[in-house]
Amino acid sequence: MSAIGAPPSWMGHVTGAPRAARGGIAAVRRRITPAERRLARQAGLTVLVALGVALGVVWIRLQLVHRGYEISTARQVERRLEQEQRELRIEIATLTSPRRLEEVARTRLHMAPPAPGQIVNVP
Repeated sequence: MSAIGAPPSWMGHVTGAPRAARGGIAAVRRRITPAERRLARQAGLTVLVALGVALGVVWIRLQLVHRGYEISTARQVERRLEQEQRELRIEIATLTSPRRLEEVARTRLHMAPPAPGQIVNVP
């Protein structure tokens, strides 16, 4: 430590001495060569392409899962509609059976079998 209380490396800054007199090395940024610039550009482009591919794969996977849910839902609807169709066919068969039609004709419509004189044959 110096007399002022600052470390010796700070002495040049404190005293205002020129940089060369302080014993420090001037910081000079090295210029980037065209080959390094090209390499950095290629690395950046590679990262962007890899990111794009990764996002594409994730998007495709999400679409696949979504389509799977749609197919599952469609199959459930298909099974429900097939069951409903079977029930409706049974109902149609029941409603159009000759016994039921005769019963409805007698009870609701008050119909009876025709008398022998009521039947007319058309030539």
